[in-house]
Amino acid sequence: MGGCAGLPRRLSDSEGEETDLAPRPPLRDSRGAHWKNAVGFWLLGLCNNFSYVVMLSAAHDILSHQRTPGNQSHVDPDPTPTSHNSSSRFDCNPVSTAAVLLADILPTLVIKLLAPLGLHLLPYSPRVLTSGICAAGSFLLVAFSHSVTISLCGVVLASISSGLGEVTFLSLTAFYPRAVISCWSSGTGGAGLLGALSYLGLTQAGLSPQHTLLSMLGIPALLLASYFLLLTSPGPQDPGGEADSDTSARQPLINNEASESKPGSGSPLSLQERWTVFKGLLHYIVPLVLVYFAEYFINQGLFELLFFRNTFLTHAEQYRW
Repeated sequence: MGGCAGLPRRLSDSEGEETDLAPRPPLRDSRGAHWKNAVGFWLLGLCNNFSYVVMLSAAHDILSHQRTPGNQSHVDPDPTPTSHNSSSRFDCNPVSTAAVLLADILPTLVIKLLAPLGLHLLPYSPRVLTSGICAAGSFLLVAFSHSVTISLCGVVLASISSGLGEVTFLSLTAFYPRAVISCWSSGTGGAGLLGALSYLGLTQAGLSPQHTLLSMLGIPALLLASYFLLLTSPGPQDPGGEADSDTSARQPLINNEASESKPGSGSPLSLQERWTVFKGLLHYIVPLVLVYFAEYFINQGLFELLFFRNTFLTHAEQYRW
């Protein structure tokens, strides 16, 4: 990562009195590193989820091929909606926008399932570089695609970028102060808002979906710059940057009697113990599953069927809004 000064690391008891008398870095440098890391992780969260959000916002355009032919930079101001199914009163595509959702979700899910098996063996820099390249490739592939299949492959690249980036940057937060997790979360939330609004604003201003996607190639570059240039190098002996009092004040989400009866045991949990832990987490898991299922079922499965005729907004514009 960048060559900036590392975070001040916690002094260990084994270093003796001479270490305790070692000069501390200037307070200004410490505050500067704090803000650089906070801004860096906010930008990483924003850029990591940006392509994922844009692909969902562009789902109707990806499937209906409403890009203007050739190299025109503007959209026809009043295109005539094409009904693909004359036997239905709905104006919809032969392929549902849920196909874009699946292409945007399934690769990320696979990466998260397989990441614990060996992704930690790969250094962070190649992972971040791969994530940025996949994000840029997704914008290029969807922008220049002439078929739904190739466009969906571009969406898959966006999903790979988002999934790989998420498991990478979240594991990276272990080497920084706890505050960077909040910055990361805020950035991912900002991606949902800024990604959708930027695609809507640029297309509404007259840019074609193709040129809108090409204009977003700066986002992967910003992701790489945030990681390689903005973040400071973490202290090698201070992962997490937390005081002992902060660690001792934590409370477990569930009470695991098996772990309490075997303090310091490094043996893996049995299937019965894992099932006990899983049951204790169900009241956290079930509400999240229901919320996300309802959200994406409405947004990607039903929303494209809502089309108000005889308005100044076309079907594609109504979907973007």
